[in-house]
Amino acid sequence: MYIFRLLGRLSSFQIIVLSFVFLIVSGALLLMTPWATQSGQGATPMAALFTAVSASCVTGLTVVDTASYWSHFGQFVILLLIQIGGLGVVTMAVAITMGAGLHVSLMQRSTMQDAISAQQIGGIVRLLRFILKFTAGIELLGACLLLPVFVRGYGWAQGSWMALFHSISAFCNAGFDLMGPRGGGSLMAYAADPLVNLTIMGLIVAGGLGFLTWADLSVNHFHWRKWSLQTRIIMGMTIVLIFVPAVIFYTQETMGSSAGMHFWQSLFQSVTTRTAGFNTMDIEDLSEGSRYVMIILMLTGGAPGSTAGGIKTTTAFTLFMAMIAVLRMRGDVECSARRIPMETVHQALAIFMMYLFLFFGVSICIGFVDHAPMIDAMVEVSSALGTVGLSIGLTENLCPFSKCLLMFLMYFGRVGALTMIYALHSRRKAAPCRLPAGKITVG
Repeated sequence: MYIFRLLGRLSSFQIIVLSFVFLIVSGALLLMTPWATQSGQGATPMAALFTAVSASCVTGLTVVDTASYWSHFGQFVILLLIQIGGLGVVTMAVAITMGAGLHVSLMQRSTMQDAISAQQIGGIVRLLRFILKFTAGIELLGACLLLPVFVRGYGWAQGSWMALFHSISAFCNAGFDLMGPRGGGSLMAYAADPLVNLTIMGLIVAGGLGFLTWADLSVNHFHWRKWSLQTRIIMGMTIVLIFVPAVIFYTQETMGSSAGMHFWQSLFQSVTTRTAGFNTMDIEDLSEGSRYVMIILMLTGGAPGSTAGGIKTTTAFTLFMAMIAVLRMRGDVECSARRIPMETVHQALAIFMMYLFLFFGVSICIGFVDHAPMIDAMVEVSSALGTVGLSIGLTENLCPFSKCLLMFLMYFGRVGALTMIYALHSRRKAAPCRLPAGKITVG
C-alpha cells in the first residue's frame, strides 16, 4: 500500500525516470549472478552495471564481448532488458495490467501518454494494443528473414537464437550482437549479404520512425496528404538523413572492397549511425570527415516516441525552420501551411543546448582524464548520448569515472531531456505575471 501511495504523489515523468532506474538495477543484479557468465563466477559490478545501463537504454556500448563473456542466461537477460527498454517500462507495465484483465487507471493512461509522447490521452489503450501487435509482428518477421542465414552458419539451435536476438536488438535500435570474434566485429562478416543488410536496416528504420508514425500510416496508408504534420516531417527527415550521408560515405570512403559491398556498407552505415549501433565497416578506418558526419547523425537520432535516441528528427527540423523564419523576417515558424507554436520552438532549443553542453563537456572531460584524442572521445560520447552504441574502441579502455559518465549519458539519452526537466518539477506552475522586456542585441 505504501508503494501505491508513493506512486500517487509522483508525476508521470518522475515515474518514467524511476522506472528505468529500477530496470537497470534489476538487470545489473541478475547479470552479477554466477549463471549469467560463461565462467560461472558472475560479472564484476562495473561490467554488470554498464551492460545493464546499455541494454536498458538500448544503446549497445559494451565493456565485455557479449557473445563470449555472457552465458545464454546472461544473453537472455540482456535481450529482456533491450525489449523492455525499447518499448518502455511503463508500456510493459500497462501491457501486463491489460493482459491480467485489470482496469487501466487514469494515472497509468496519463503516464503512458507521456512515455510514448502521445498528443492526447484518449485512445491510449487502443494505441498500446497496436504497439504490442506491431512490435511482435515486425520482430518475428525480422527473425524469420534472418533465420536461413544464421542457421546456415551456426546450426538450428544457435542460429534460431541469434536470428531472434538480432531482430529484437535491431528493432529496438540497441546494437547488441552475438557475432563475437567469428563475426569479425558486429555484422562485418555479412557486409555483402543483401538479405542481412536489408533486414537489419528495415528493422532499424521501423523502430526509429516511432509508434505514433506507424499508427498514422496504418490509418492513412500512402495518402501522404492525410498524414499529420509530424508524420510528414519524420518521413521527410528520415529519407534525407539516410540517403545524403550514404552518398557522403560512398564518395569519401574507399574500403578496398567491391562496388556492391561498398554500396551496402555506405547505406548500412548511414542507417545504423543515427541510433542502432551495428556496423558492417570498421569505423576506426573512417576518415576524420566521416567521423564528424557520424557524430552529427548520432546526436540527431530518430523520431519521438520511438526506440531511437538523440535530440530527435522533429527537434532538428523545428530548429531548422526557426532559422528559416528568421532569415525570411517572419514572426512565426511555419511549415506546410501550419504554424509551429513558440513553446515547441523553445523546447527544441532547450533540448539542443542541453545535448550540446553535455556532448562537449563530457568529451573534454574524457579527453582530459583518459588522455584520449578529442575526435575519439567525441565519437564515444555522441554514441552514448544518442543511445547508438557505435564505438571507436575507446569505451572498454576508459577509467571507471569516464565509464560512469557514459552510463549517465546513456540514461539521459534514453529518458529524454524534457522528461528529465519535467521530472525535476512535479508541478509545472505558470508565472503569475510577465516582467518588463529588456532589450539585448544579438548577432
